[in-house]
Amino acid sequence: MTHGAMAQGMVDAVRRISGAPDDALVALSNDGCSPEVLRDAIGGALGEGPVIVFTDLGAGSCTLAARLSCADRDRVAVISGVNLPMLLDFVFHRSLPVAELAERLAEKGREGVRILTAPKAHVDRPVPG
Repeated sequence: MTHGAMAQGMVDAVRRISGAPDDALVALSNDGCSPEVLRDAIGGALGEGPVIVFTDLGAGSCTLAARLSCADRDRVAVISGVNLPMLLDFVFHRSLPVAELAERLAEKGREGVRILTAPKAHVDRPVPG
């Protein structure tokens, strides 16, 4: 669950890259939703089995709704800061126990953020805009 269409874009990218089945990921958006509607949408998507709910911002409305919706569920993890490496790893390792998978995904997400080129210190200045 993310703000705007981010979730749908990420799910589409994962499916194109991995060939993951349509039921591997469900994209939800907070677009135009009240907190109650968000909680209901998450609750409706959870089902019975183990589930991982991915959200974009740790302190955003999506994460708050996810935490409230999942508070009483033993086999559900909520992970904020979702990124593409995390989701790709998820579709290839869904058979792992949910607690182990959640830890793995958080690490994959952190590993996916890298500075690949850095500006020279002597020319460093704020980004315009």
